[in-house]
Amino acid sequence: MIPSENRLAEEYGVALATMRMALKQLVDEGLLDRRRGTGTFVKQPAFRADLFRFFHVHDVEDPDVPVIPESRILSHQEVALPADVKQAFGEESVSHCIKLERVRLWSGDPLLFEEIYLRLPDFNGLLSLNPKAMGPLLYPVFLEEFGILISSATDELSFGTATKASAKHLELATGAPVAAIQRIARNPAGRVIEFRRVHGRPERFRYRVTLGDQPA
Repeated sequence: MIPSENRLAEEYGVALATMRMALKQLVDEGLLDRRRGTGTFVKQPAFRADLFRFFHVHDVEDPDVPVIPESRILSHQEVALPADVKQAFGEESVSHCIKLERVRLWSGDPLLFEEIYLRLPDFNGLLSLNPKAMGPLLYPVFLEEFGILISSATDELSFGTATKASAKHLELATGAPVAAIQRIARNPAGRVIEFRRVHGRPERFRYRVTLGDQPA
């Protein structure tokens, strides 16, 4: 729960009416949750929503029910910033970043191989976390451990060929066709926080889009 309007106005040296208007705007934008008789709280994101699932995974026998695949972090280390990641992060970024390598599996079969680049110094301390304790969804960890909220992301889907690393973890031949996904994720201020490169087994991918209103 955040402090009262009176206390915030006093701390920041602004008029009560100004603080009240600012808080109302944050409520209207969905960043704060005002509960009658309780107080005002920072609104927690719905991590089960489409944005935070990256790609939907469905059981073949029950395709209407999405599932969360198993997550296995293979490595996490500080590395020099690759050129394409530096371009995404912007010229003000530092020369190094945190890199995670992760494989996603379903029923023991590999689906995705991910290379995830995270901005420094935002994620200082991540290397001290136990990878096995992070769970299948990373964005809740980002919020709980570092106070970083991912509020938007741009995903680009294409097709490419397996690298030596992705081929190994997807159990493919090097150079085999793969689905290639690139994600650039941002915080509420629009600052790029994460750059992700993903290879997936192409026979496990389907593209579906619904246009117009669905029947009731």
